[in-house]
This record gives sequence, structure tokens and C-alpha cells, in this order.
Amino acid sequence: MTKPNQVASMHRRDLLAGALAGAAITPFATARALSVRGAERRRVLRFAHLTDTHVQRERAAGEGFAKCLHHAQSQADAPELIIFGGDNVMNVDGDGRATAVEQLAVWNSTVRNECSLPHHTVIGNHDVLAGHPVDGKKWATDAYGLDGRFYSFERAGWKFVVLDSTMPEARGYKGRLDETQFEWLTDELADTPERTPVCVVSHIPIIAPCAYFDGDNEKTSDWVVPGAWMHIDARRIKGLFHEHPNVKLCLSGHIHLADTATYLGVTYACNGAVCGGWWKGPNQEFAPAYALVDLYDDGTCAVQLVEYGWEARE
Repeated sequence: MTKPNQVASMHRRDLLAGALAGAAITPFATARALSVRGAERRRVLRFAHLTDTHVQRERAAGEGFAKCLHHAQSQADAPELIIFGGDNVMNVDGDGRATAVEQLAVWNSTVRNECSLPHHTVIGNHDVLAGHPVDGKKWATDAYGLDGRFYSFERAGWKFVVLDSTMPEARGYKGRLDETQFEWLTDELADTPERTPVCVVSHIPIIAPCAYFDGDNEKTSDWVVPGAWMHIDARRIKGLFHEHPNVKLCLSGHIHLADTATYLGVTYACNGAVCGGWWKGPNQEFAPAYALVDLYDDGTCAVQLVEYGWEARE
């Protein structure tokens, strides 16, 4: 494990300062933005979070993905890094596994030809071949050139922790960490210096208010969030984060909706979907989009959702 860089200054917990106008980023930017401010802070990294691309040969998904990459990389204040948030291909876990090779070919050719920035990749539920907990995960790590299904890296004085949040089960999957991964996460945070801020990236949200709108709860007269929509072990994970105040930001996708919430000093941002409503247009109120994330030397952050102007095609 490499030694993290030390940040200039750090607050144990930063308060939510309010929303920024995303229109300052591009004409397509939405107004949803989070800014967690510190005094005399200095930005150390801007990166783009592209989650839920769901590439396939149909509906010009490859072209849409390429347009999103171009939009992000051509910002006047451009990102230095891209993190792909999982569900990178349409679906190799279910019926789509018959076209897994074709879907992956679209993904690989688009990234190879259109992405000029360094990038890291998260495994999503639709990236696990046939939904198999071992062989399917191995397919995903090989497909995206990963050393493992969960890992960490360091950049600009921050540590990034990338999780595998999909646990296949007989009747589908749940959002949770297996014991091996939870023990690894516990050790990883314990080994991280207290002055090094941490950004956690998962596919399935650990905490996300928008998950309450991903279903017809009105029919049951109860707010119900299944374990496949949000981490069923969130209580355990937030408890671990509370022991490590340098955990500052958690990014996710999966829901194809967007929100930003702060709980016990940790900011949780669910950043919509590059494909919007699976390349058929918006999903509820959220058009195809990606996020720009700014990280600062004092452990604060800013997250802005950016629409890139894609219109659905047949």
C-alpha cells in the first residue's frame, strides 16, 4: 500500500453550506449541486463521475456514451480523471448475457476511442455475468481490467475506496458488503492517516433519499426501500464511517435518479445515469447526465450534476 499524501488542513466534520447553481458549468447543467465549504481551501482535484451508462448496440447507446465523454472532457474547467460508476453495460446478468460480448465491445471501443483521461471502474449489478457471485464477478474484473472487485487508490491527497456493492442471491441480488470486503474496508480505513480525506465509491447507494421514489410505494401506503435499491447493511457501514471522521464523501448511481444528502458528517451523492431512462429519455425528472466532483485540500467537496443534451433515438 502506498503512503497517502498529507492534506494541508482538515476539519473533523464540515457543515452543509447550501446549493450552487449548476448552470455556471454548462448550458445543460442542472441546479442540483452540493458545496461543503472550508476556510481558505484549495481545490486539489476535479473528476467526472459517469455512472449507469448501460451501453448496448441498440438506441445509439454508444454514440450517447461518446457524447457524454466529449461533454465532460471539453469543459472549460475540465476534469483530470473519470470514475465509471457501474452498470457500464446494459445487462449481462440476465437475458442480456447472450449478447455480453457485443455489449462489452461497444464499451471497450468507446472508452478506447473517446476517453483521453485516466479512469477507474466500479462493478454494478448488470456487469456480473449471469449474476454468478464468483465466475460472474471474475468476468467483470477481467472485462474492465481490474485487479480486484474492490480496491483503493490515492490521488491529490485523497484516498479513494471503490466497493463491490452487489451481492448476487438466488432470487436476484442485495446491496451489501460480504464479510471479506467489510473486514478489508475496516482495515483500509484504520490504515489511512486521520488527516487524509476519503471518498468512497459504490454502485448501489449506501444512503440515498431518492431510492424512496424508485417504486410505487403509494400502493402499499408504506415507504419501502428494498435491499436491492440501497445498502441493506447501511447501518453497519455508517457506524464504521462514524469511527473515521476523515470519510467525507460517498458517490453512487444505480437508481437513475439524483440526490445529495449529509448524514453524520458524510456527504452521500447519488448521481443519476448517463443513459437516463435506459436511453429512452429521462427517468422521472432526470435527463441523461453525469457529475463533476471537486475535492479540496481541507476535506471539503462540491458535487454538480450536469446534463449533456442527449435526446433519445429509436
